Amino acid sequence: MKSDIHPETMECVINCVCGATYTTYSTKPQIRVEICSKCHPFYSGQQTIVDTAGRVESFHRRYGIDDEN
Repeated sequence: MKSDIHPETMECVINCVCGATYTTYSTKPQIRVEICSKCHPFYSGQQTIVDTAGRVESFHRRYGIDDEN
C-alpha cells in the first residue's frame, strides 16, 4: 500500500440547527447540518400522514362522480 495518501482525521463537532451537537471523527474540524435524528420528523415521531383516500372521496363528492363507473 502507498504511504501518506490518506487524509488526516481529527475530532469533529457536528452542529444541527435544532441545537443538538455530536462528536465524531472527520477530515473537517466542524460540520453544520440542517436536520438530524433529533429533529427529523420520521425519528422524532412528529410525522404527518396524508389522507389521500379522503381527498379522492372529497373530489368525487364535489364533482358528482360516481365510483361505480
